[in-house]
Amino acid sequence: MKIISWNLLRLKGASLADVEALIRRERPDVLLMQEATAAIDPLPDEIGGYYARTPLPERIHGLAVWSRAPLPQPPRLLSLPAGSIVKRISQIIEFGDFALANVHLSHGQVLNRRQLRRIAAALPPAAAVLGDFNLIGPAWLPGFRDVGPRQPTHRAGDVLPLRIDRCLVRGLIAAAPAVLGRGASDHHPIVIHLHRASAFAAAA
Repeated sequence: MKIISWNLLRLKGASLADVEALIRRERPDVLLMQEATAAIDPLPDEIGGYYARTPLPERIHGLAVWSRAPLPQPPRLLSLPAGSIVKRISQIIEFGDFALANVHLSHGQVLNRRQLRRIAAALPPAAAVLGDFNLIGPAWLPGFRDVGPRQPTHRAGDVLPLRIDRCLVRGLIAAAPAVLGRGASDHHPIVIHLHRASAFAAAA
């Protein structure tokens, strides 16, 4: 499964046309989006596939998922420990024996690690957490490995390069992580291929 995660930068960043162009160019199986607004909602009318978006509480932007194939069930929403300003959620997309968690975590370095632990406890043994972690340094999430690309994905104040868009996995095999061109957003999309470990065991 080829997965892309991209923070769109709500009203000032990537447009519907930019998202559509990314899908046509990269042909992912799943695209996870953060800071997606209602402007992205016509995406399945333009390009087909399945789409679901949930705003963060009291915000116009939130988490969205586009999938080339129909999902087994609608995404599940998980409330996370809240910061002082923004309430956070995770969008959990389940594929039977594994799941993806789409995240846009808080800026507090202790708080976002607490949020990750809440997410990990709600996921099956085979799972991946992708998105904008707003995290400096290691995630320290037991049982998970950081398999995302190592290059910076964002520049704070357009000056300081940071690797805050991440992919953590448990019970999955990751390949070919990469950072894509930034486009109109202030974040670069990240792409990664995920495989179920059971598929490799069966092939062996």
